[in-house]
Amino acid sequence: MSIRRHLCLLLLLSIGIAVSAQDNVQWGTLPSVNANIGLENDWKANLKWESRQVFDEDAFSYGLSDFSLLFARKVGLNNSLAGGYLIRVHPEYTAHRSIQQFTIVQTLPSIRLAHRLASDQTFRSGRAPQWRLRYRIATELPLNGQEVDPREAYFKINHEYLNVFQTDRYDLEVRLVPTIGYAFTDNNKLEVGCDIRTDGFLSGTPDHTVWFGVSWYRKW
Repeated sequence: MSIRRHLCLLLLLSIGIAVSAQDNVQWGTLPSVNANIGLENDWKANLKWESRQVFDEDAFSYGLSDFSLLFARKVGLNNSLAGGYLIRVHPEYTAHRSIQQFTIVQTLPSIRLAHRLASDQTFRSGRAPQWRLRYRIATELPLNGQEVDPREAYFKINHEYLNVFQTDRYDLEVRLVPTIGYAFTDNNKLEVGCDIRTDGFLSGTPDHTVWFGVSWYRKW
């Protein structure tokens, strides 16, 4: 069976798990906008807005909004370093987060993998700082041909592990994000999919969150 078929089956399985899950599940929507700007000397800037709307008791309610700015620079043929800042605006509080990440792109005979190692630190008034160590692996495959061309669809999947530390508490969160995208041009893409998150493994009663997302990516 081809890699594309394996990934499409994984997408269908992920959606099936999300739809059939009943206990300890929170649902919501997660729209986002990503603006990537090329700068001089191999630098890039990424501006991102992301918002959460939570579905609860047969109605949607506003959850929060994240605004982030990251600067990245290539440090090798397939490697890049990035760092930045995120502000989270919640109806009841405001949080601040610093971000550091290192990305490696691995090209294999039939697939390209992107490995991302990241850390972040979240600060919020009245709460102890939260520290996270993250690893994400991602791939993107065209549904036609060998590469994603304008006016063509593609499949993308991210799988991430987050280690969360706060005072003397530790938790593990696992994310699976399968999406279908469409490239209007080389610099203009739209993606639709679901972001499935599970945490609370150590408590014995894991919590599940399913976000249905629409993301727009634009490059300058």
